Amino acid sequence: MNTTSSLMALWKEARKRFSDQLSQVNTDDLRKKISPNSNSIGFLIRHIGDVELLFAKNVFKDSRVSVIAKTVIDQKDSGEWNNLDELLNYTSNSFLALESIISNQTEENWSEFVETKEFGTKSKAEAFGRIISHTTYHAGQIALIRKYGN
Repeated sequence: MNTTSSLMALWKEARKRFSDQLSQVNTDDLRKKISPNSNSIGFLIRHIGDVELLFAKNVFKDSRVSVIAKTVIDQKDSGEWNNLDELLNYTSNSFLALESIISNQTEENWSEFVETKEFGTKSKAEAFGRIISHTTYHAGQIALIRKYGN
């Protein structure tokens, strides 16, 4: 198994934590929060999609990707992320965009360095670890909010 195949398998397995949550979320869940100042499930779903698209565009330099990462820009929950079908479609598209660009990486691409304001200079392989941990981190938050949130 080459690096691209290995990292693709790792990412898909990690992202399954998020996909499993999505399959259980209903429209009423989207507004749930742990506390009044925390992010809602709807915000977190949109945020994961935003960040996946940002990774495809900025880390992997996919010029086909266009994204206005409103959750990253706003940095707080505006309460607008309450259309489940739109959120599911958005994160499906973000998954496909990132999957497409990952599958096109060569062995050499993974050792190339990228620089972002969020995490500095890293190899693409190191940077890729960020998207894996980011998605699973927020999937865990979604699970807790579904269970304990109002």
